[in-house]
Amino acid sequence: MSADVAVIGGGVAGLAAAYELLRLGASVTILERGCCASEASWAGGGILSPLLPWDYSEAVTQLTQLSNRLFPDFIEALCQETGIDPEYQASGMLVLHDLSGEPLHKESSGILQDARGRAAEAWCVRHAFPMRRVRSHEIAPVLGREEAALWLPEVCQVRNPRLLQALRKAVELAGGVIIEHAEVTNWKIERGRVQSISASCGKKYVAAHYVVTAGAWSRELLREHALKLDIWPVRGEMLLFKAQPDLLNMIVLQGPDNFYLVPRRDGHILAGSTLEDAGFDKRTTAQARKVLLAKASALLPALTEETLAGHWAGLRPGSPDNIPVIDRHPAISNLYVNSGHYRYGVTMAPGSAQLVSGMILNKPQPLDVTPYHWPV
Repeated sequence: MSADVAVIGGGVAGLAAAYELLRLGASVTILERGCCASEASWAGGGILSPLLPWDYSEAVTQLTQLSNRLFPDFIEALCQETGIDPEYQASGMLVLHDLSGEPLHKESSGILQDARGRAAEAWCVRHAFPMRRVRSHEIAPVLGREEAALWLPEVCQVRNPRLLQALRKAVELAGGVIIEHAEVTNWKIERGRVQSISASCGKKYVAAHYVVTAGAWSRELLREHALKLDIWPVRGEMLLFKAQPDLLNMIVLQGPDNFYLVPRRDGHILAGSTLEDAGFDKRTTAQARKVLLAKASALLPALTEETLAGHWAGLRPGSPDNIPVIDRHPAISNLYVNSGHYRYGVTMAPGSAQLVSGMILNKPQPLDVTPYHWPV
């Protein structure tokens, strides 16, 4: 089977890249080692912003802000094409503590006077990112707390399992081919180009271009061709609660460990997440369940054992400084990677898809792609 582009990996990075390439007229085949949309993309919280954006590099900021600009039209197109609503909404995020763990309490004339507060304000002004200082009960009286906090009203979220459903359907409706249970087992590379790949299903696939979007498995999949690609698995565990609709209407973030609650429209509330170095083991643990449940109940007492509805884990594609690699291989002219998004694969998906498709199809890029280079 041949196509213009073979996308290897069926998570949000692969599906979004395939969707963009199909929109631009390319033929696309997706090869997925397991089931599409069932790994980290499905397991995350769907917050469309770095948790505290001023703590990240400009490379992360540029890509997340590009994606944020693209998301409204991206979601509208998916809804119209598939009839699936990914529940994209600006729910805002209330930040109760900064990453140092100190309450945000110093104030004078409405301006945070601690160093981190000043840095946050300066970043928000520089990037036109709305933020204001509030008392927590003004925004979220249900928490029963009265403390200084930061309110980021334009932070959006998406229900990532529904986004993945919509992307898969849109890819298929556009003529994309999705082949599951097809793990790449061999690369045939000659004269500086991938000639074909073989998969565990026993078939060989030929394409003009090959894009690795295999998340935490990307380095292992590429084997010796990975060069110095630095991507590794980071386990994250999450709890799901079923509460009354409208109990909580905004994302809540509490430092110093970035614990968050993410409310869905139907009353479900996500609580997460852990950062665990466990290799490729994505089993849940009793300890993580205990810790997350205690934090959730302390922040919102309605979240109890009785309302607990789910517990799962996913493997994030860890990367240095949370900067993904989106680039052509330094020595193999038709091989690309779009991976290493760490905590923000969903957040960065539309922008990353635009960058990698632009590389393949020689389109102008919307930003400087140098920070996302393939390390050698």
